This record gives sequence, C-alpha cells and structure tokens, in this order.
Amino acid sequence: MLHGPRIRVLSSDHDSSEPASDWRTDVYEPAVEKRPERAPRFETLSGIELEPLYGGGEGLPGTQPYTRGVQASMYRGRLWTMRQYSGFGSARQTNERFRYLLANGQAGLSVAFDLPTQMGYESDHALARPEVGKVGVPINSLLDMERLLDGIPLDSVSTSMTINATAAVLLALYVAVAKRRGIAATSLRGTVQNDILKEYAARGTYRFRVDGSMRLITDVFEWAGEHMPSWNTISISGYHIREAGATAVQELAFTLANGIAYVEAAVAKGLDPNRFGQRLSFFFNAHNDFFEEVAKFRAARRVWAGLMTQRFGVTEEKARMLRFHTQTAGSTLTSQQPLNNIARVTVQALSAVLGGTQSLHTNSFDEALGLPTENAVRTALRTQQVLAHESGVASVIDPLGGSPLIEALTDELEAQALALIARIDDLGGATKAIEQGFYQDEIHRSAMRHHRMVESGERTIVGVNDYLTEEEAPEVFRVDAQMQRQTLADLEECRRQRDSAAVEVALDAVEQQARGQDNLMPAILAAVESLATVGEICTRLERVFGSYRPSVGL
Repeated sequence: MLHGPRIRVLSSDHDSSEPASDWRTDVYEPAVEKRPERAPRFETLSGIELEPLYGGGEGLPGTQPYTRGVQASMYRGRLWTMRQYSGFGSARQTNERFRYLLANGQAGLSVAFDLPTQMGYESDHALARPEVGKVGVPINSLLDMERLLDGIPLDSVSTSMTINATAAVLLALYVAVAKRRGIAATSLRGTVQNDILKEYAARGTYRFRVDGSMRLITDVFEWAGEHMPSWNTISISGYHIREAGATAVQELAFTLANGIAYVEAAVAKGLDPNRFGQRLSFFFNAHNDFFEEVAKFRAARRVWAGLMTQRFGVTEEKARMLRFHTQTAGSTLTSQQPLNNIARVTVQALSAVLGGTQSLHTNSFDEALGLPTENAVRTALRTQQVLAHESGVASVIDPLGGSPLIEALTDELEAQALALIARIDDLGGATKAIEQGFYQDEIHRSAMRHHRMVESGERTIVGVNDYLTEEEAPEVFRVDAQMQRQTLADLEECRRQRDSAAVEVALDAVEQQARGQDNLMPAILAAVESLATVGEICTRLERVFGSYRPSVGL
C-alpha cells in the first residue's frame, strides 16, 4: 500500500507539474510491492511529508536511460551497501578487522590484497618480500583464504575483491572456501574487480600480456555466468584512472571505453551481452568538485545505457543498467591537518549518494599517513551511517534531478565523454589506445595541470598551500613485522602438508588448458583445491601468456 501525495514530475523549466501516473503504476508501485520501503512515511524533522520524486530532467528512476537511478525506489527501498576496503599484515589480522567492521554495522566486505598477491608472486619470492602485507592482505593458498574468511558468513555477506591480473585465481579460492563449508557457488554474492585495462593505463599491477589477460577475464564471465549467477564478474574501474590524475570527463570516457572493449571481447567469445551484461559493474571515484561528481554519475548511467543499446543491441533492461560502487578520492587526502580529510570525505560521499551509487567506501582521515587506525576506520563508516540515517538525503529519489546546474553539467559531461570515446574508437578501441599511450598521455597532462595550479596557488588545498598551522604528529598505524613472518611460515606449512604430486598434476592441467581454448576456471579451481599457490598457478599461465612489458607510459 503506497502512501503520501501523488508524485509530481516538473518540467525542466519548472512551469508545470503533472503526475507521472504511468511510471507510478508500471514501475514504482511494482518495485515497492516487491521490496517494501524502509519506512511507512518519509518526512523532514519538521514533519513535512516527502514525496518519493521531485523535479524534472530526463527520464524517470528505474527506466532507460536511468539518469535518475537504476532502481525505481532507490534508497527508500534499500540503502546503498556500506563497504570499507581493508586488508593488511596477514590473513589472520585482516580477518580481525573484517569482524570489527561487521560488528560496527558494515554491510559488505571489500578486500585489499597486497602487491605480490595482485601480481601473482608468492610471499617468499625475492621481488615480493619487501611488500608482503604492506598495502593489502597476502594470500598464497587456499589455507590463507580460509584464515581470511574465518567466521564470515559467505552465504549472507556480499564480498568485493580488488584483484585484477590474478582475479580468476582469487575468485577460485573464494569459491573453494565456500565449497569446503558446504556453501554452493550459486548462493555467493559479490564482485571481483577483474579489470586489467586500467592497470596497463594507470595503476601497474599487471602480469600477463593483454591477450592472455582478456582470455582470463572472459573465462570468468563465462564460468561465473553459469555457476555464480549473483556474482558481478567485473568492476570496470575509473577510480584508479582518476587517482592517477584524470579529470571527471576522462574518468568517465576511459572507463566506459574499457567497458566497450570487455563487451566486445565477450561477444567475440560467443557470450550473450543480454546475459553477461547483467553482471557487469563499475567503480568510480568521488572527488572534490561536488556538483560535477553528482552529474558524472548521472551521465555515466545514461551513456552506458545508450552504448549497450546502440552498439550491442542489448534488449534486456538489467543488462543496460550501469550499477556502480564508489570510493572517496584517496588522492585528495592530505598528511597535513589530516582531520580536514573528514570534511573532504563527507562531501565526496554525499556526491556519491546524491549521484545514486549502489555501494560506497569512505576513506579514513589518516590514510595519507599510513594504513588506517581502527578509530579512523570507525569514523569513516560512521560518516556513511550519518548520511544514511540523519541527513535525509536517502528519503527522496535523485533529489537534485531537475536542478538547472545538475542537468546542464550532466549533459555537458555526457557530450564531452562521448567525444573522447569517439577519439578512442578512431585509435582502434581501448586496447589499441592504451598500447599507443593515449590514455597515459592524457592523464599525465591533466595531472600536471592540476599540480601546477596547486603550486601556483590558483587552486587552494586547505592546510597545504593555504590556511597553514602548526600541528602535532598524529597516531600512525604500523603493520607488525611478526605478521609477515607468520605469512611466510604459513606458506612453508602449506607446502609441507600438501600432496606435491597432486599439485604438479593440477598445475600441468592449468598450463595445458591455457594452451587450448576451453575455459580455464575449472582447472584453476582444481589447482587451488590441491593447495597449489597463487604464484605457482600464475607462473604456469605466464609460460603460455607471456608477461606484459609496457613500451610507453608507466
């Protein structure tokens, strides 16, 4: 039973109001019937009842082109998922942090892996030792993954894993842990980032050549589409592109151009975009320019719906929807006056919510100094909870829709992003553009422009180039060196207890499968279940796929 007055949708010049009766009857009411709203009545602190939808602008929530949101009732039906990205020290130590976050109201896990794991090296590899556990959790084997997820209810918690070059292996480890607990892969929910193109362009944690990496990505699409229907098989990431110095327009265009490349690769493999398109997700940065960021998220949905419809003939609505996770901008955090970062993060998080994000990570105020302390992590999570429960921004769908500024910025970001995508098309698509250094050069120019503006004082960074004060050194979190020693000891123990002959058979199967055309996921899953390590599996894949060596850029 719906409540409150009729929804009014104003024209863009605000000179008339008509009830959106068809939308209410055909879209909104069925959505509310399926998922009742969080409260019987939404109102301001003064008791003024709020309608679900106000304003004008293009489209209506839950309908193409999804400018105003991918769900008909948005946060009135369900709040965004609150994720806090975490991983450090060891699997045991990170597990403690996960339990702490869940106990404090976090709704989903987001796993950070250390650099050796991201690039497919064992923790005792000569290149890996200095980085073990420094910027994420080290995972060498199935035993480590079990320690990481100990006591975590995998059949009810959604897990996001920020992993790319080795995504197929880490996904197999996650599935294998669930299998050992008697949990079917079909019941698992979450996301694996699995986006290698932005690694070549902006971040650098790659291992294999492009063709081999794209093979692994599309194999994950295919296998998970059959065995993990509720799992997002890729998170096409603009976050790291923006962190490298890109503008909002570049973040939007490069991310969606990469998305085009992944869809093209999957279609070439024979996969149906109406099916796998439903499990594509995106990952954007929430930066400081509040109104531009809100408009960027709205434009992203509109552009992607058009691309999927016009380029790929997608007819399934869910396959045209751009669903995305947001993280506040780590590159904007300052080591000077770090408490100022709480204000920055709050503004950025608010832009993501008003832009219609499906999940959100808020950075901790001390991350410019080191890994976040528990107090800082709790404050970051509480920031989301205050926005959700105290600010009122979750009571109305797309509350800035119809604002002349927001609508104009949305249109302009869309136009500029499409023009940049057209330039990428002229270069042969995203892969060719990255190989030619186009992305890298564009990002570099934007980063240098910003840097010069900060140095000259044309752009003010509070506490850095203006409003300076003397300050005490804040508390800084340090990773316990004992954790690294424990990780190396665990790796040695894994090697001692496993059946070495069975491991070799499993690794041979991975290599043989890589030389053929069949899907690699079953062989990788069998290998991790034999206790083959991430490094061993990646070494075998590298024999077939080769290693990537950039000729330009990074």
